[in-house]
Amino acid sequence: MRKQRNYFEAEEESEINLTPMLDVVFIMLIFFIVTTSFVKESGISVNRPTANSAKVVEKGNILVAIKPSGAIWIDKREVDLRAVRANIQRLHAQNPQSAVVITSDQDAKTGVLVKVMDQIRAAGVQNVSIAAEVGR
Repeated sequence: MRKQRNYFEAEEESEINLTPMLDVVFIMLIFFIVTTSFVKESGISVNRPTANSAKVVEKGNILVAIKPSGAIWIDKREVDLRAVRANIQRLHAQNPQSAVVITSDQDAKTGVLVKVMDQIRAAGVQNVSIAAEVGR
């Protein structure tokens, strides 16, 4: 005599257990978060000049970029020269130990670089560096 299955037993057998798959997905997510390096970028790429005395700095906090056309970029946004001070004050208030690193294109005008440095110092930041490629 054949045993009859009821409706609930049939549904239980057809269920797929997703718990092991979710465990693997969460472990992979944690792995990628831990191994990812978080690099701050200014938002544009510039052709930096080389310098023999340049040092590699592991941690640049506030990045300011100046394009050859004189455009100023902070935090992946183009800003006007008059807005540099306010942006630096805001970013420096978020991280008071931060330094400012200016990445200026080698074809950018020095006058723009000096004006940007003045605005940064007026914002209360004294630790200002200019980025350069390490000379060989």
